[in-house]
Amino acid sequence: MDRTSEGIVVSTRIRLARNIEGFPFPSHLKDEKQAKEIIRLVSSGLSKLDEFRLMYMNTVTDEQAVCLMENHLISPKLIKNRRYSAALINREDNVSIMINEEDHLREQTIVKGLDLRLAYETMSEIDNKIANYMKFAFDEQLGFLTACPTNLGTGLRASVMQFLPALTMNGLMPKLIRGISRLGLTVRGIYGEGSEAEGYLYQISNEVTLGVTEEEILTQVGEVVKKVGELEENERRVIKTGPKALDIQDECMRAYGILTNCAKVSSQEFVRLASKVKLGACLGFVNISDVTEIDDLIVKMRPTNINAAAQKPLTTVDRDIYRAQYVANALKKLTL
Repeated sequence: MDRTSEGIVVSTRIRLARNIEGFPFPSHLKDEKQAKEIIRLVSSGLSKLDEFRLMYMNTVTDEQAVCLMENHLISPKLIKNRRYSAALINREDNVSIMINEEDHLREQTIVKGLDLRLAYETMSEIDNKIANYMKFAFDEQLGFLTACPTNLGTGLRASVMQFLPALTMNGLMPKLIRGISRLGLTVRGIYGEGSEAEGYLYQISNEVTLGVTEEEILTQVGEVVKKVGELEENERRVIKTGPKALDIQDECMRAYGILTNCAKVSSQEFVRLASKVKLGACLGFVNISDVTEIDDLIVKMRPTNINAAAQKPLTTVDRDIYRAQYVANALKKLTL
């Protein structure tokens, strides 16, 4: 079976930027009282819609905040604004409302695989219900008013996380990124703006929100993501049949061997090796039953997630030992 197309799309994220009429943007809030009033307005309304838990960023520990970020439920910027910010997270941990980040509300949902419309419909339904009990800042010509001009209009950011090892290894990503940017889209790292593309993971999202409809954004992002996926498939076939195929197979199998036999492994080394194992599975070099399980494993093995799993703070060495044992068992279960 040809598995070269597997595991390219990791997840889809829809984010809506909104501000409440009558309040200054978060960067211009006069005092903590104003910030708390915004949090109260949003949380009191959302409590009627779903079982959201409210988390004030100034009351959670640094480790809890990083754990939320590692699970893509909040952004690094929300942590920086923690004195005035909060987050509402639903019970399934797939919808989060960040309050007083760059805008009063950053509403987002993440779904596995490529499903832009499902993610948008989920978020749009919640957004419409929120609009029933508060008035968003809106202009007939400019659309939704936002702190950053790049979010004016729809306030919609549609992002798709893709695993692109072949394009990266074959040196085609710089040219691809330039081409995507000319279409009004952007390519970022795993945690969004300013982050690196570790583990061959890249976020492709729209850059233009003004003068276009939500449907146009979803269509364009979907088309570009599918085209990038096709390019990645082609490059994987080049790798698999090319002169370096044996070397790459050896790298992938060695990565699997290390992760199933090592006594300790750091977070950075694990991501690098796990990405090689996933590539090996996609190329048929490593027998893994479900390559998407590796994506989940990478998130689970982040430093603060390990502490949460262990239900106690671990030293760096203890985390590396725990990670090695957990990963070895998990990969062996995934082996055909």
